[in-house]
Amino acid sequence: MLNRLPPLKESPSQTAGPYVHIGMTPSLEGIGGPNRPDLGSGPIAAGDGPRVTIAASIHDGSGAPLGDAVVELWQADSDGVHRQGWGRAACDGAGAFAFDTVKPGRVIGPDGQPMAPHVSLWIVARGINMALQTRLYFDDETAANAVDPVLSRIMDPRRRQTLIARRSEVDGRARYDLAIRLQGEGETVFFDF
Repeated sequence: MLNRLPPLKESPSQTAGPYVHIGMTPSLEGIGGPNRPDLGSGPIAAGDGPRVTIAASIHDGSGAPLGDAVVELWQADSDGVHRQGWGRAACDGAGAFAFDTVKPGRVIGPDGQPMAPHVSLWIVARGINMALQTRLYFDDETAANAVDPVLSRIMDPRRRQTLIARRSEVDGRARYDLAIRLQGEGETVFFDF
């Protein structure tokens, strides 16, 4: 007698394939639905604090842009409290994405130490079987970055720099840009937590 096993369900990371935009950002594919705009695509954290743009581009090890990546951003509000600060964006053909949000405040970590202002990024795309997790820190938070418990665990100071977004001013508003490199020279630090 044949031993019948129930069919296995797909894991979330297995569904990222070529259809990731249809499921996570359907308006980019011209698909209507009940969520207008796409869930997570609006301004991320409302409330007090300076409005900023957080932008990045994602490239593979050979420097080619990941135009099919989807990024989720998770962050605290300007007081350092995690309320509902999250968003989702699909990369464009140049591997770029951007979020309109408030600059996060310092979050108190589990050990009671304040962490530097940061946002957490979750990245999925074709060929990435398990989502990648990284962080974006702000270059104008030098003192806080110097004592951040997560940044401090990265032994090579050059590797820490792969997480620091550079500030510029665009139309009188702060914009922070980060280059995310999946592997090779200048590879971004990714976390397993």
